[in-house]
Amino acid sequence: MFGAGCLLRALRSCSSIPCPRHKPSAKLSVRDALRAQNTNGERVKVQGWIRSVRSQKEVLFLHINDGSSLESLQIVADSSLDSRELAFGCSVEVQGQLVKSPSKRQNVELKADKIDIVGNCDVKAFPFKYKKRHPLEYVRQYPHLRCRTNVLSSILRIRSEATAAIHAFFKDSGFVHIHTPILTSNDCEGAGELFQVEPSSTIRVSEENFFDVPAFLTVSGQLHLEVMAGAFTQVFTFGPTFRAENSQSRRHLAEFYMVEAEMSFIESLQDVMQVMEGLFKATTVKLLSNCPEDVELCHKFVAPGQKIRTYAEKQLFNWGADLHTEHEKYLVKHCGNVPVFVINYPLVLKPFYMRDNEDSPQHTVAAVDLLVPGVGELFGGSLREERYHFLEQQLARLGLTDTYQWYLDLRRFGSVPHGGFGMGFERYLQCILGVDNIKDVIPFPRFTHSCLL
Repeated sequence: MFGAGCLLRALRSCSSIPCPRHKPSAKLSVRDALRAQNTNGERVKVQGWIRSVRSQKEVLFLHINDGSSLESLQIVADSSLDSRELAFGCSVEVQGQLVKSPSKRQNVELKADKIDIVGNCDVKAFPFKYKKRHPLEYVRQYPHLRCRTNVLSSILRIRSEATAAIHAFFKDSGFVHIHTPILTSNDCEGAGELFQVEPSSTIRVSEENFFDVPAFLTVSGQLHLEVMAGAFTQVFTFGPTFRAENSQSRRHLAEFYMVEAEMSFIESLQDVMQVMEGLFKATTVKLLSNCPEDVELCHKFVAPGQKIRTYAEKQLFNWGADLHTEHEKYLVKHCGNVPVFVINYPLVLKPFYMRDNEDSPQHTVAAVDLLVPGVGELFGGSLREERYHFLEQQLARLGLTDTYQWYLDLRRFGSVPHGGFGMGFERYLQCILGVDNIKDVIPFPRFTHSCLL
């Protein structure tokens, strides 16, 4: 075993890179090339895919993109470097000098002296055409190619930035990142919309489970986070979750990503709401700052200074009835199309783990949903029932005492008031970008009757 000091010394001393005999061209991403301040003619190498080709009598113009930015880099070369194989969609490696561009449309351009074609592209067979805006419904038919379109590449860059911003928020706030399991024997939501997991091998003993108990793909990491909240005061997880919902609606997926957090030693729903609001704002501010061109392409902005406020007008609906999507959107619109908190739901509508408010005759639980424009529910959270006897009664009423004995144990050994929330990551992206269909904000959408690739 390496000690920490030995490991660091070994890493510093080892290298698999041979010493070059001559100075090679510096490899740059398109984004770094576009941002370059020093254009003194140093040789550089850029790799990417051709977005446009324009050949004149003496000059060849290419625009190439490598996915690092929305904007492409202009390549200027002698017409002698032209080739019939230089076409929209093909991959190339270009070497030359990065120089200041005489055009007002870009700051720099690459004056190429070498263009190598890495991979050809059959333009006629390629489903996406140069300078044509394809509807997202059409693009969705090609999950293996759609990332090459401007809109999808922008969404995926935004998705990457949002992921980093979420992790940064929790790290800066002192949360510990927990990898919760994908395989579980729990049904956190209690809705029964589970994917059961079994070995693919046909050589199985009848009625025998691989894990000795039925196993499912997780619908939430919350219960596992509650376990960890007994040792760490602030924890979060960010990973895939699964729901076997027979729906092809614009807001449902069978596989999607959830951001979930759990906090110990909190006694007020306001404490949970404050973290929810902070996460929403911090992530959005970071997106608008780091990738404004990509966000602008999606034609939707959320003002970072916008105040998220609470609102509940129970007279608008029949007390005891659940809120449906149309109700959620109505509340948001009624409050001026800003994010809205709705709190204190009837106990009979919510899962067993939510804290009883003891407020008869309404009999509510300390639950909160954050509703946002265009989407409806984005966050859902609550205080958890930390009182042993209250939780024991709830589980007994549902016939779940044996299944969740371990959950009761958490209340027997050093229980503390705690609460948490979950945020649907794809719904967040829909809200920020104004993308109508949730299937267009995830790289490979899975939904009923569709699991392509």
